[in-house]
Amino acid sequence: MASSSSLTVTGVDTSAVNDPAARQALVDRLRAVLDGAETIAPLPAPGSAPAPTPVRLDERDLAAGRPAVVLPTSGSTGEPKQVMLSAAALRASAAATHARLGGAGGWLLALPPWHVAGLQVLLRAAGSGQPVAVTEPGPFTAQSFVTGAGRLHSGRRYVSLVPTQLRRLVDDASAVAALRDFDMVLLGGAAADPALLASAADAGVRIMLTYGMSETCGGCVYNGVALDGVSVELLDGQRIRLTGPVVANGYAGRPDDPAFARPGSFLTNDLGVLEGDILTVLGRADDVIVTGGMKVAPARLEHALGAVPGIGEVLAVGIPDDEWGEAVTALHTGAQLPESAVRQALSALPGYYRPRRWLAVPRLPVRGPGKPDRRAAAELARRAARALPPEAEPSHPDTS
Repeated sequence: MASSSSLTVTGVDTSAVNDPAARQALVDRLRAVLDGAETIAPLPAPGSAPAPTPVRLDERDLAAGRPAVVLPTSGSTGEPKQVMLSAAALRASAAATHARLGGAGGWLLALPPWHVAGLQVLLRAAGSGQPVAVTEPGPFTAQSFVTGAGRLHSGRRYVSLVPTQLRRLVDDASAVAALRDFDMVLLGGAAADPALLASAADAGVRIMLTYGMSETCGGCVYNGVALDGVSVELLDGQRIRLTGPVVANGYAGRPDDPAFARPGSFLTNDLGVLEGDILTVLGRADDVIVTGGMKVAPARLEHALGAVPGIGEVLAVGIPDDEWGEAVTALHTGAQLPESAVRQALSALPGYYRPRRWLAVPRLPVRGPGKPDRRAAAELARRAARALPPEAEPSHPDTS
């Protein structure tokens, strides 16, 4: 503490969680964080991200109270912002999550603990006194997951994953058997295609789809329904605003940010549809593709195409086009694009949703804990378009 009106936040190394002693020390420290006795800024593993600068909070940052955790956003839309999460918000998030899941339990950490989803695994375990295990160090594999899952024994068992990880597990028999032993698998960070979810469900895996962000202590809408105490509303018919005890105090150094203009609420940059109490997220407002004056929500197109057998993972982006403004482009990891299945998948969508370009890639670019990197994907698509003039594009159903 530099003075009564400022605070320099302590950086905490979270990269040594595979060592049992270091993990226990971190969990003990997180208990103090949840009690409001300490403020930390989780640090990434060396080399995994640019070294963060010290976080110094001034009196305007502390006006809403001392935060417990200062966490950077993913920076998907520009410079990362420092989110200030209070101890009360973190406790409310953990309590609401465990209430929705049916009670506290042990957690398997399979995500980086310097991102909100991974840190929440440790915080939930710290707050409830339940055990936490960790997947093997190194790249995430089916075997590392199975080994980590084997370290959780009696009681209820939970794990948080992103779709990229789940995809690697559903094709491995031993990993599927380990997944079935979890009382619930939280799946978030990115949209999951219907074929992947169907495969997991057919294998007997219990999945809860989560929606949230650093500004809401992670997931606060589960399977489309807000957690207890959280409310969802749509501004201008589509932009999602979230209100409740899980909402952050704001951004460090940005006391007038309009996203937090209403106390206790966070105005996201996501678009959605509400049907009763069920929220369907359509994607970020700045991801919308404007083609021929019409707006295409990438998530809606990706969801439809995800049901096509053999298409793999799908990401839709817009690239500059002299005629249409932006050309809808679909990147996919599968080798096959069966024409009849593509036509069927797109039949319920307006014609302007149909991709004008298709690009097969070995894997989709990702950032952070496995979220699709739309900027990198759009750059890949732009480069491919420059190398392949329109008249040389391979023919494909519904691209005219």
